[in-house]
Amino acid sequence: MPDPQTRLDRLRFFEDLGYEPHPGQLEIHLDDHPRRVVACGVRWGKTLCAAMEGLAAAMAPKERSVGWVAAPTYDLANKVFREIVLAAQRHLRHRVIKLSEASGLLVLRNMAGGISEVRAKSADNPVSLLGEGLDWLIVDEASRLKPDIWQSHLSQRLIDNKGWALLISTPRGKGYFFDLYRRGQENRDPAHRSWNNPSWTNPHLDRALIEEQRSHIPERVFLQEYGAQFIEGSGAVFRYVREAAVGEWQEPKKGATYFAGLDLAKVEDYTVLVILDKKGQVVAMDRFNRVDWSVQVPRILALAEKYNRAEMHIDSTGAGEPIYETLKKAGCRARAYSFTQKSKAALIDNLLIKLERRELVLPRPELMPELVDELEAFEYSVSDHGNIRSGAPYGYHDDCVIGLALAAWALKRGHRTQLVGAAPVVFVGGQVLRAPRS
Repeated sequence: MPDPQTRLDRLRFFEDLGYEPHPGQLEIHLDDHPRRVVACGVRWGKTLCAAMEGLAAAMAPKERSVGWVAAPTYDLANKVFREIVLAAQRHLRHRVIKLSEASGLLVLRNMAGGISEVRAKSADNPVSLLGEGLDWLIVDEASRLKPDIWQSHLSQRLIDNKGWALLISTPRGKGYFFDLYRRGQENRDPAHRSWNNPSWTNPHLDRALIEEQRSHIPERVFLQEYGAQFIEGSGAVFRYVREAAVGEWQEPKKGATYFAGLDLAKVEDYTVLVILDKKGQVVAMDRFNRVDWSVQVPRILALAEKYNRAEMHIDSTGAGEPIYETLKKAGCRARAYSFTQKSKAALIDNLLIKLERRELVLPRPELMPELVDELEAFEYSVSDHGNIRSGAPYGYHDDCVIGLALAAWALKRGHRTQLVGAAPVVFVGGQVLRAPRS
């Protein structure tokens, strides 16, 4: 338990900040268990609640204190950290000693005149989580963390100073976060306390508007994202993935028609090319990253040419636009697919339907484990603003999923790009020197 002499009158402090916690938030603020676990629905108010708890801890009278706001990615950690910074700039500017938002550091002079540090930390690089002992720790989107991050890197930082931790998250299945939540129920562990707060327990939200979302997403996703229920696999988009993963690579057949999907690398992502036959079997794939465009283009062309100049759909968004044009000029039977929220939803829905109907055959997991892993990890989620999205969890890739989805879309359309001429293509150093005549 915290030392009473280092406690701050948090309610009075919140009043001075103009922060009025709703009943659910207030219950968390008034609790002093060393481990507090909050499983809540979207838009419940967890970010603000955690930020005010962190700021209060930083202002508690101590000679020195250090607290972290950690999350699976820096962008997520910055959500809570940014709320702390805004409140400090608005109401405690005279106590700000140092602020570097770029490096995620805020240094304050607390109520006793001591120095308090607040740092934003990303869990995507465990090495960055090494360091001195902590007085307090806030973990946002805790259910998305790998168990080893909490067990081996974060919780250990609290031992030296007998620090407290507040873990907040929307549920994601029944992993380590669920285990921590259960420890805080029914007095199973005296060091833990946990809460389950559906979105509609936030009195500032309209329950009718929340209920309207039921018609837009699968029921299991609604129960997880809004109902804050721990449901195994509730956010998963694709089912029957391993049932479909029974295929083998196949050499091209003379005269056969093939369809391809190409997702192009963006910074740390992978370029993925997927080839389907007309029966929906994945017959070939190529996946690579950190390869210069001048090398990627002939590599892509070679595989598409091998499979009878496969009819290819290409993600032409952003960096993909010039590559699409280059491939098309080089004789690739290419069709651009520009990503918008609506077009991506249509692409994913088509892939989902084909898997549900058993219309696709995927390679066995040992042949391309990344494809199976990405399909199983691909999930629905709801933002704090209520927007529904599908994609890879934080810290994961979805390039194989998008490549497969584009190939499945090409298969659906059966599109044949009309090309005039068929002159050979000559490459020097990966550059197109002669393209088909127009």
